[in-house]
Amino acid sequence: MIRLPRLSRLSFRTKINCGIVLIVGLISIPLAYLTWRAAAESLQSETRKRGLVLSENLAMRVSDAMLSMDLLRLKNMVDELKKVDDIVYAFILDRDGNVLVHTFKGGFPVELREVNAPAGGAPHIRLLDAGREMIDDFAAPVVIVGTPFGTARIGLSRTKAEAAADSLALMIVFYSAAAMVAALAPSTLFARRVTERINRLRAHAEEVVKGNLDQRAGPRARCACSSVLACDRTACPAHGDRDRRCWLTAAPGQRGGGPESCEGCPVFAEQKGDEIQDLAETFDVMAVSLKTHLDELRRAERVLSRQERQLRTILDANPDLVCLLDERLVYLAVNRAFAAFVGAEARDIVGAPDRDVFPLDEGEDMHAENALVLETSRPSDREVSVRRDGATTWLHVVRVPIVDGRGRTIGILRTARDVTQLKQFQEQLIQSQKMESLGKLAGGVAHEINTPLGVILGYAQLLQDDVPPDGQMRLDLQTIEKQAKVCRKIVADLLGFSRQAESAKIEMCFNNSLMEAVTLVRHAFSLERTEIATDLDERMPIIYGDPEKLKQVWINLLSNARDAMGPCGGTLLVRSRLFAAEQKVTAWFADTGPGIAQENRSRIFDPFFTTKPVGQGTGLGLSVSFGIIKDHGGAITVESPVPAGFFDDLSLGDAPGPGVVFVVDLPLDHEETLGACLPAESPEG
Repeated sequence: MIRLPRLSRLSFRTKINCGIVLIVGLISIPLAYLTWRAAAESLQSETRKRGLVLSENLAMRVSDAMLSMDLLRLKNMVDELKKVDDIVYAFILDRDGNVLVHTFKGGFPVELREVNAPAGGAPHIRLLDAGREMIDDFAAPVVIVGTPFGTARIGLSRTKAEAAADSLALMIVFYSAAAMVAALAPSTLFARRVTERINRLRAHAEEVVKGNLDQRAGPRARCACSSVLACDRTACPAHGDRDRRCWLTAAPGQRGGGPESCEGCPVFAEQKGDEIQDLAETFDVMAVSLKTHLDELRRAERVLSRQERQLRTILDANPDLVCLLDERLVYLAVNRAFAAFVGAEARDIVGAPDRDVFPLDEGEDMHAENALVLETSRPSDREVSVRRDGATTWLHVVRVPIVDGRGRTIGILRTARDVTQLKQFQEQLIQSQKMESLGKLAGGVAHEINTPLGVILGYAQLLQDDVPPDGQMRLDLQTIEKQAKVCRKIVADLLGFSRQAESAKIEMCFNNSLMEAVTLVRHAFSLERTEIATDLDERMPIIYGDPEKLKQVWINLLSNARDAMGPCGGTLLVRSRLFAAEQKVTAWFADTGPGIAQENRSRIFDPFFTTKPVGQGTGLGLSVSFGIIKDHGGAITVESPVPAGFFDDLSLGDAPGPGVVFVVDLPLDHEETLGACLPAESPEG
């Protein structure tokens, strides 16, 4: 008696073949007829779709050739289509309906040209009766830049498609009848068995997809350990059975079989099964391995996330501008300081080149420097200046190439530190040293010149008494006296600049000091069409200072404003305010003149710097004023143009220029005398 093998031990291919035979055997003759009908309609439908695709494809391909009127190329295209068995003909029409190329050997049938055309700019299909066969005619428009240039026509034989459908129907009927007779009974048993096992495997796969990796699909599956390895399934020393196999667990990195490794923990059933069982058990291995790797990945992800947060915190806390660029010089990452400096979000910077992040000129320079470091693989260290908000910012930029394991440069790490303040300190230190040296030199020169200058001035004045009053000699002596006085004024300014004269500071009223200077120059200024307006704070306290030197500062500022406005004149506003909370008083000297150029604003307090014509200024007035205010513990600054709204209370109308305002801050040394100073009377101005 022949015993059939257990179903679980049959190969999966055998079971599938048996199932197909049994399923086909259940098909009856009516179903075969319906299948034939469906197959015929499907073939016809596919033929029509294929014809549409071929016609549209031909219409697209011939557009370039039609533009250039390359008829040889057009002919090759349609002849290539004619090689397909079921294509009866193919031809191309221009926009006027003229035939450009065709595949007919005996001449083109004229009546075929107008039997079909695209409808509404879309391909159109029409069934033609050619007598011996039925033909599906496909007409596709040739459109170039939205303009119809012609029509592509293809004819497919429907008769050949129907013949194929008839052959298929005969085969279906024959095999269906044979299968129905031979395999009607066992089909249900085999189909049910295979379906149950596949459904069980599907359910297991769904559990794995849901994340339940502890489920087992194989029968009698045992434990599931961390790392799964396979020993030699054909000769396992531990089990001694060629029909058995042991998939074991071992430490990561361990390989191979052997008695020791086969002592481990099997994952699968001990007896070998068919392909479905193999697949189920493979799912178990996959689940175990996947769970192990997922656990490792989660641990690695937690470590990487923690390290990334730490690195991001360090970078964002760093005030330097830190960025990382790849080998295409595109930003991979930036820190918070870098994003704030360029005025953009970090996510918008990542993926962009320097040209899109920095202004055009700066971006080109940055890109060139980065490209040089990337090309030479050598670090770069230099200082650059950039313009931000109208001011110059100095950056110390360091570029370091990033190299992979093969020594190839794959990116650049760039850091930039703002050294503007350090630059300013350096410039201030140098300027301070220069000013100190210049002050010593000026003081020494002034003392040496003062004595002979006094002698010259004295003799010039004495000699005027010994010459006729209307003679040329008298005029020459007066010229010598005048120029000697100018020299004496310069010497006095030099002495003041060198600060060798001690200040005699006393208690004084700030408003009275301002008004004394205004009163001295108001009349002379009015003759030159310069009006002085005052806006003084009546709460002004007593300050501690040198009245004469402060008066010299006020007159210097007023005179400079008058000279800046020129012969056309203008308005000069003197304003004072008390800031008790900050323990200071402030005076503003604003004019409606042409203002100070940006390049001269940082140099106006330098000694001997002047914009006046030769012979009209020494360039020491503001330097001496700066020294006097600094000697009083205060500060003097300049703004140009005058802030908006500064002259609103004066109703000046249209001011002739942007103007300049000097701001003088002096400290309060006697807070208890606040309000003790009576307001100075100021004429209407």
